[in-house]
Amino acid sequence: MADKNLRKASDQDLAAPGPDRIRNVVLVGPTQSGKTALIEALAKVSLGQHRSVSLSVAPVVLEGTKVNLIDTPGYADFVGEVRAGLRAADCALFVIAANEGIDDGTRELWRECAAVGMPRAVVVTKLDHARADHDGVVRAAQAAFGEKVLPVHVLRDGAVESLIGSETDDPRRGELIEAIIEESEDETLMDRYLGGEQIDEKLLIEDLETAIARAGFFPVVPVCAQSGTGLTELLDLCVRAFPSPPEHAPPEVFTPEGRSAAAVTCDPAGPLVAEVVKTTSDPYLGRVSLVRVFSGTLNPDASVHVSGHFASFGTEGHEDHDEDERIGALAFPSGSQQVLAPTVLAGDIAIVGRLSRAETGDTLSSPDQPRVLRPWSLPDPLLPIAIEAATRSDEDKLSAALSRLAAEDPSLRVHNNAETGQLVIWVMGEAHAEVALERLRERYGVTVEQRELVIPLRECFTGPAKGHGRHVKQSGGHGQYAVCDIEVEPLPEGSGFEFVDKVVGGSVPRQFIPSVEKGVRAQMQRGVRLGYPVVDLRVTLTDGKAHSVDSSDMAFQTAGGLALRDAAEQAGIALLEPYDEVSVMVADDLVGGVMSDLSARRGRLLGTDQVGDRALVKAHVPQRELVRYAIDLRASSHGAGTFSRKFAHYEPMPEELTAKVTAREHPSAH
Repeated sequence: MADKNLRKASDQDLAAPGPDRIRNVVLVGPTQSGKTALIEALAKVSLGQHRSVSLSVAPVVLEGTKVNLIDTPGYADFVGEVRAGLRAADCALFVIAANEGIDDGTRELWRECAAVGMPRAVVVTKLDHARADHDGVVRAAQAAFGEKVLPVHVLRDGAVESLIGSETDDPRRGELIEAIIEESEDETLMDRYLGGEQIDEKLLIEDLETAIARAGFFPVVPVCAQSGTGLTELLDLCVRAFPSPPEHAPPEVFTPEGRSAAAVTCDPAGPLVAEVVKTTSDPYLGRVSLVRVFSGTLNPDASVHVSGHFASFGTEGHEDHDEDERIGALAFPSGSQQVLAPTVLAGDIAIVGRLSRAETGDTLSSPDQPRVLRPWSLPDPLLPIAIEAATRSDEDKLSAALSRLAAEDPSLRVHNNAETGQLVIWVMGEAHAEVALERLRERYGVTVEQRELVIPLRECFTGPAKGHGRHVKQSGGHGQYAVCDIEVEPLPEGSGFEFVDKVVGGSVPRQFIPSVEKGVRAQMQRGVRLGYPVVDLRVTLTDGKAHSVDSSDMAFQTAGGLALRDAAEQAGIALLEPYDEVSVMVADDLVGGVMSDLSARRGRLLGTDQVGDRALVKAHVPQRELVRYAIDLRASSHGAGTFSRKFAHYEPMPEELTAKVTAREHPSAH
């Protein structure tokens, strides 16, 4: 591998001469597949990452073309970083270790790339491992990703040799040539080849590169980061066969008001449209943004419009916002260093400083022509972690720290549950939670403690009852007097609350009847037994007493609440727990295990459907049984199972569980 062809980019190299001389390549694959080591070898710099849980960019220059190598985490919890990397890139390298198989998470990611037509290649790494099986991994990739996945190079005596020009590997060479010809726009080429004509090697290479760029063919390249084997060939593939930014369609463009806007092209002279693909916060430097420019040219110290509209496109947890800001200096990432950038052209990736309000996923555009890019899709974080500040000092800083953390990471949601009083962060998994809490502690100086998640319950009457409420106080001066009698009866689930007035003879003056209802409603919200809201109830006011001087609105509100509590003493009160409708997507061979597991969680199965090559299982499951389901499903499905959840309804909690909850959460009730 010659240094003149492959080197770390110098300061002069980093400013690309034009969008057509840029390649944005994202590396994806499972943890321990060798992505970071591969980038280190390609860029010849240390990125200082031994456990990649974040997005990073390293530029490499080959023959005047700048290749931005985008490293992504292999941990399934950090899918948000992977999606951001895919958004910043125009093509993807799937990195698979020669000593490992292909996991289900990688298969799922391949399907996602296929859905949007992203060009892909497979890189087989760790060829020097004692258990390396290059040919076995190639067969596994073909089985997982399809017949269009084929080697374009072979290993021979520790070196990489092109199959197209090989004279000793006719079977694999023939298979490769036929696959290339099938993708050729020249319809006569196959007949000529089958007729015995020797197809020009240059023409074959041109057709191969076209097929790769159009995501019709997926080459396999063997690479060893330690020895340098295959590195030049891999970069050559990136430069010659992967599309430049102008050849890759940008995301949809809208106005901040949500109207469709004219599509942009990768033109440095066009309107500015860029996207923040990663945000980090530094206690001293403030927010630092990694930005992909899709159109126009980004200049230092320019004014830009910052638009964040995740919520408008259906993503919860991040409020929409629009503001104008003045950016600071621009820089190109270069390993652990940064190189000042005079400008950043369309198609390139750069670091932008001083964007104090920008969040990951925000759009940067011209203030006089603001635009919003459709955000990249993100799965919902489904693991809830209840936290609270460890000290009063931590409590004072916690809200601001969580706000900044959420601005960096759209896959993390922060929820203040007003009903339970708990602060809950929703994350993708345990590793995601660990990193989030570590960042709170190390970056923002906030220590939190985890607490058991409280599930919001409801109370309901199990039968009809009567209640008497009497509020009489005489303490000198103006007194308080109100008496009311009510009848209560439970209603079917979801019916809500009904108030019926059956007072005759004016025993409760007309002006105080709404006061009784208001008092009953307030008591229902506070609960009558264990402090949970009461639902699905009809209350009928039948009688009462008033005093011409001492009766008041507040007195009858109090009496109404007392009457409801009295009725609760006469009737049975049951606890209701929330159920979610859960949709689980897994491979067909895992359906039985998923159904058994959901049943063991007190779930009620609703049925199964076939969605492509996978099965969709639906069930109603108590929320209490879903707290750790994100972790358990990932373990049982080897990372490939996914699920979604939405509130369905409340159902009575089993008596034995009611007793446990009452004893644990309300010991004074016994």
